Amino acid sequence: MEHAAGGSLLRDGFVLLGFALAFVLLFRRLGLGATLGYLVAGATVGPHVLGLVGDAEAKLGFAELGITMLLFIVGLELSPAKLWRLKEDIFALGALQVLACGAAITAILAFVAHFSIAAALALGMPLALSSTAQVLPMLQSAGRLRTPFGERAFSILLFQDLSIIPMITIIAAMSRNPAQATGPSGWMLGLYTILAIGGLIAAGRFVLTPLFRWIGNHGERELFVFAALFTVIASAALMELLGLSTALGAFVAGVMLADSPYRHELETDIEPFRSILLGLFFLAVGMMLDLATIAERPLFVVGMAGALIATKALVIFAIGRVFGMQWRQALALGLLLSQGGEFGFVLLTQAQNGFLIAPEAASVFGAIITLSMASTPFLMMATRRFGEAPIDSHGERDGPRADGANALVVGYGRFGQTVAQMLIASGVPVTLIDRDIEMIDIAAEFGAKVYFGDGTRLDLLRQAGASEAELILFCVDGDQIDAEWLESVHEAFPHASVYVRAFDRRALIKLKNGAARYVVREVLESAIKMARAAMQGLHISNEEIDRAEDMYRVRDRERLRLQIEAGDIRAARERIITQSERDAPISQGTGATT
Repeated sequence: MEHAAGGSLLRDGFVLLGFALAFVLLFRRLGLGATLGYLVAGATVGPHVLGLVGDAEAKLGFAELGITMLLFIVGLELSPAKLWRLKEDIFALGALQVLACGAAITAILAFVAHFSIAAALALGMPLALSSTAQVLPMLQSAGRLRTPFGERAFSILLFQDLSIIPMITIIAAMSRNPAQATGPSGWMLGLYTILAIGGLIAAGRFVLTPLFRWIGNHGERELFVFAALFTVIASAALMELLGLSTALGAFVAGVMLADSPYRHELETDIEPFRSILLGLFFLAVGMMLDLATIAERPLFVVGMAGALIATKALVIFAIGRVFGMQWRQALALGLLLSQGGEFGFVLLTQAQNGFLIAPEAASVFGAIITLSMASTPFLMMATRRFGEAPIDSHGERDGPRADGANALVVGYGRFGQTVAQMLIASGVPVTLIDRDIEMIDIAAEFGAKVYFGDGTRLDLLRQAGASEAELILFCVDGDQIDAEWLESVHEAFPHASVYVRAFDRRALIKLKNGAARYVVREVLESAIKMARAAMQGLHISNEEIDRAEDMYRVRDRERLRLQIEAGDIRAARERIITQSERDAPISQGTGATT
């Protein structure tokens, strides 16, 4: 029996991953996005088409961890500074969008489609949400996430994610399921929520932060991944134990770690699991689509999907105009957020379990959400057309606002501190990354915010904002950077100029023909300054000091050029100055590596 179960699990995994890989590659090639590929792959292997994989409900329950991890990452992004800067867009624009779209869709369902008020509300709330998993990656790939337009889209999506919790509470309060009626009262749930949030905040401060510091000090990479997963699952499990939303637990866990120096490392460690589980979630949703039910009412499904898109686009357009957006930007925002979202499936399941809607209705409206999501890539193309106003040669146009840093400084030791302070003094926003826990703690005492992480990993650089940064400066100690690595950095972040601190001549030779814009030997200039000061102490004239420095620099550059050409540290040894040319011939030298 165990062998059969294991074989079934392996077979299901093989089929799901195989079809997902094929459809996602195809849909990405067509410019339609990964989410639609997952949904179509799930529908194809599901019981209503090929019937290759079953038990979609069990897979959906497991895959909902992907949504939990998504909210954890959303929480990690919600630092107090960012929340304060976007407070108006999040809590005014976002709240108005959710309330207005929810009310409009509920009214259509109640007075046009003739649903009961409770059923219309249970359906209208999920349909008011948009797809965070679709919209944000598309904005990022188009280079628009850090623009004012992208920030407003992000703010609305963030408030939608936050509104999941009260929506679940409202559906639970309207529930007609006798089994759910025996649960705790509303005020008890509120008390549980406050106590759970307080407990999570305390755990984050007194347990998790010291735990991550200990793991970082011991350099246990796999333990950091383990602890990150434990944080998400433990916080979600606590909420589930109290009968609350697991998404709320994960979100609070993310927020309480948003200002910690481990934020980027946590995002990097969780992201692969989030991506895989969210893909499995969309596969399971596709498997659960009841195509027979949809086939019975195709006009209703297509008509409601069109009505959903049109209603949300018009409502968001009107709200955008109220908030002072130009009509092109407001229309682009409305089209971009007009689809249903992944959290709608979760709320539809909640409404079905609460006997507010029939299973057939849940299937039909799940198909409506899916169809509206399928329209997203095409609507995104339309936003490119409407997103920018024509150029006015007589006026000024708003440029993009930086969100995050223009420069990433990897390594905050004695070298990186000087580089970072000079950049900050000139007004350049800087993100600091290091993996020395003791140094991070000391820097915090002096007011410097340094994030924990291995800056020689592409995924962590991307998580820290390298895709939008103009400068990436590797100030790490020792001989850790090579030309092949720099080439991969340049390919991943072609818009960023790369600067490197080289340990010695050997490091410079390794970096020959590399992608770095500038490489500097870490002790060269300080050694020259000491030599000049020493000569001044001997009362040598400034002209003679300048002549000696020029001679050294010329010979050093020539020697380095020949060493790079030969690939040999011992090349051009005759260019080393070992004795005064007036007293003796130049020595053959020893191949010094300064």
